[in-house]
Amino acid sequence: MRANATPSLTAGLLTDVGRQRQGGVNQDAALALDLPTGGLYAVADGMGGHVAGELAANLALDALSQQYLDGRGTPPARLAEAVQCANVAVLRHAVGEYVGMGTTLLAALIDRGAALIAHVGDSRAYLLRGGELHRLTEDHSWVAEQVRLGHMTEAEARDHQWRSVVSNALGGEERVRLELFGLPLRAGDRLLLCSDGLSSVVTDQELLLLLSRPMEPEATARILVNAANDGGGPDNITALIIDVHRDSPAPRYPLPVRREDGPAYVDVLLSTQRGSSLLTYLLLMVAYFTLLGIMLVPERRMLIGLLGTATLLGLLVWQRTQVTRRTLNVLKSPSAALDPAPPAPDSPLSSSRH
Repeated sequence: MRANATPSLTAGLLTDVGRQRQGGVNQDAALALDLPTGGLYAVADGMGGHVAGELAANLALDALSQQYLDGRGTPPARLAEAVQCANVAVLRHAVGEYVGMGTTLLAALIDRGAALIAHVGDSRAYLLRGGELHRLTEDHSWVAEQVRLGHMTEAEARDHQWRSVVSNALGGEERVRLELFGLPLRAGDRLLLCSDGLSSVVTDQELLLLLSRPMEPEATARILVNAANDGGGPDNITALIIDVHRDSPAPRYPLPVRREDGPAYVDVLLSTQRGSSLLTYLLLMVAYFTLLGIMLVPERRMLIGLLGTATLLGLLVWQRTQVTRRTLNVLKSPSAALDPAPPAPDSPLSSSRH
């Protein structure tokens, strides 16, 4: 499912069955949908048997895009509701021969100058910015939890027999648990959404080197898939890349903040989003009472106008400060960074992954 990108964005995606999956069935699916102020992009990795996994992934993406287009309210709330709709679509089809099917879902909504990330499962989102690669999502899986607790290293997790066991997926229960957060974007940013068929084979340092090449998203997606296949291709592989070409104004709504306690039920997130709209109401109230004061006390209109304007500017500056702080929370230490010196000519990436 694809659509042409807006002028400020270009996107490219590729999904591949890999080299070790029997039957040639690809349980991965991807979505790139053009929107008036950006785009909706998503990756789903189905599970539950060949036919069931493929069905679950495509059901989820169809429901996600349709619900978002039909939805109302702020984009964060619409995105959360769309993920819940995708969850219900998978759950209702998990009967008969499809019992037990499910899918991961990773969605990125680009809205003007910001990205909203909705995450369920172990597909990953990365941001390449200024020569540094930031992993935006944490896997919802058993091995990832062991790594976070310090019981296992990243290298051990890659080879563990339970590395594919997810702790959260669509189709498991009526209410979906997800992570939802936002971050401002800037010109030159490159986003990568990928299934674990890529991230479990190609290291973050290798991803950084490949993503840093000055190539179009389509060509870069092909290089990433080839790298995963060169590493054995043990699973289906999907890479979706979005390039940001110019700065855009920030959305007018507050960006959702990443929760420290991991994924939360969708109704909890929606309640949080409704609460975050209080700032908008506060701005409107200040503007209303400023105008009212000017009309009721015209002899003090200059002072009232200055006080009202200062209050509005103060609130807007505070909001911008909060957005910056939240961005720093999302973009913690990079998972990989370019060295000042170029890679040696005989390094594996420079010799075999072209």
